[in-house]
Amino acid sequence: MIEKIIFTKYIISPKVFWSKFIILGFFILVGFACSLYMEHEGHYVTGMNNQIVWGLPHIFAVLLIVIASGVLNIASISSVFDKKLYKPLAPLSALLAIAFLIAGLIILVLDLGKPDRLIVAMTTYNFKSIFAWNIFLYSGFAVVLAAYIWTMLDREVNRFSKYVGTFAFGWRIILTTGTGSIFGFLVAREAYATAILAPLFIVMSLLYGTAVYFLILKTISKFHKTYISTDILMNLRRLTIMFLFANLYFLFLYHITNMYIAKHVEYEIFILSNGGIYTLAFWLGQLLIGIILPIIVINSKKLCNELSLIISSILILIGSFVAMYVIIIGGQAYPLTIFPDHIIVESSFYDNTVHSYVPSLYEFGLGLGGVALALIIVLIGIANFKFLPTLIKPPKKKLPDEHENTVA
Repeated sequence: MIEKIIFTKYIISPKVFWSKFIILGFFILVGFACSLYMEHEGHYVTGMNNQIVWGLPHIFAVLLIVIASGVLNIASISSVFDKKLYKPLAPLSALLAIAFLIAGLIILVLDLGKPDRLIVAMTTYNFKSIFAWNIFLYSGFAVVLAAYIWTMLDREVNRFSKYVGTFAFGWRIILTTGTGSIFGFLVAREAYATAILAPLFIVMSLLYGTAVYFLILKTISKFHKTYISTDILMNLRRLTIMFLFANLYFLFLYHITNMYIAKHVEYEIFILSNGGIYTLAFWLGQLLIGIILPIIVINSKKLCNELSLIISSILILIGSFVAMYVIIIGGQAYPLTIFPDHIIVESSFYDNTVHSYVPSLYEFGLGLGGVALALIIVLIGIANFKFLPTLIKPPKKKLPDEHENTVA
């Protein structure tokens, strides 16, 4: 007989709950205070300038949104591809997705300087703008995720979860494509202007989302009676390995393609060879720590499956932040040619100058506040609603005289 999966709330003492809530709330307040200070004083108190207009807050925001898309993959495997092994993991997957999405969007809104101007973008829609399309995709994704969570938690509408889950799967693929296309459509930047960035962002989201999901699930299981079976570990391990090699492939494809585009060659020399901190960040952070070491660790026979997955997931998250730094900051730091094919004697646009960027504490505070916001949404969600399974085991093959008794 197949064992019944019972979903429960995160059962912890009020003292522990409120201590975590207060700590996370403190970082949220710090982030909000930093955004108010930057809005009042202007961006001159940040490390951003006329050349590097997207700074540390954008790294946090884009990374959180990319993770939000990727972490939903666990639920998609269950709903879309009907893999019963992942069904107990699906509700938490959707909760993490909406939490990280909201946090990323809040960072972007607060970094605008004039958040009320967002109303203009939403009421005067420009169908030719990839930014406008992403506003629609991000806000729509939040609605779809809320509906998906509802169909999974409410038995009366549970029969619709597969349809909503399939719709959410398609939406997140388009959303991540749109996020990558923000950079891919910037033809003036040699670092961008390529369609390969869209699929690269998709595979990055899958890798980062899987790592985040496992680490949060493992953290929760330390304080909640949640059993993670060997089959779950093995499947998450296989997914991680597959996504690691997919990232390596598309990263190689991105750079090798740039080398065959005449105007992108100099950028490749910059980022791969003589770009200083950006070259170091690419080889040491994005490639070695974010991809190569996780591949070695997760395939190590000296470590158990669980420990190797924990270590590799941590390395992947470190690498994810560095990867966004290389893409967003490194791409802007490379000199922007304002007047191509012209000899400029003197220019105020810093032609042919590699731009420096040192993030301020206010930027870091805003980004950290966004991460805290995502975590506090998860904390409130699992403490008040039944997102957590008391048992995670693979379904057994049903014998002819057995009756299935599972939670959909």
